[in-house]
Amino acid sequence: MSFFGSMDTSTSGLTAQRLRLDIISQNIANANTTRTPEGGPYKRKAVIFESMNNRESFDQVLNKHISSRNNGVRVSEIVEDNKPFPLVYDPTHPDADEKGYVQLPNVNMIEEMVNMISASRSYEANVTAFNSMKAMISKALEIGK
Repeated sequence: MSFFGSMDTSTSGLTAQRLRLDIISQNIANANTTRTPEGGPYKRKAVIFESMNNRESFDQVLNKHISSRNNGVRVSEIVEDNKPFPLVYDPTHPDADEKGYVQLPNVNMIEEMVNMISASRSYEANVTAFNSMKAMISKALEIGK
C-alpha cells in the first residue's frame, strides 16, 4: 500500500465515523419523540459499515492491494432498530392510548453514549493514523535534501 492509499483508507474511516456520530446524535435528540410524520414514536437508527472491496474476488482484492488503491470502509446502509417500544403509563400525555399508555422511542441512552464514545475513539484513531502517515511522508521528503 502506498502512502496515499493509507491516507485514503483513513479518510474513508473518518467519513464513516462522522456519519455514525451524526446518526447517534439524531437518536439522542429524538429520545423523547413520541409522534413522527410516519406515525408512532421515533425508531432508533443504526449505521452498517462494509469494506469497499467486499464484493470482489480474491484476485481483484490482491491486485488492488498491490496497485495501492483505496481499501477503506463505507456506509452500506442506515437501518431502523426493530426493538419493541417501551410503554409508560401517563394518561395526561397527548399521545396516550385509551388505556393511558404511551409508546416511547426505542432509544437507550446508555447504549447511545457507549456507541458515541466508540465512534469518537475510532474517529480519533483514524486522525492519528492520517497524521502519522503525513509525518512519514514529510520525513521521506526531507531525506532528499
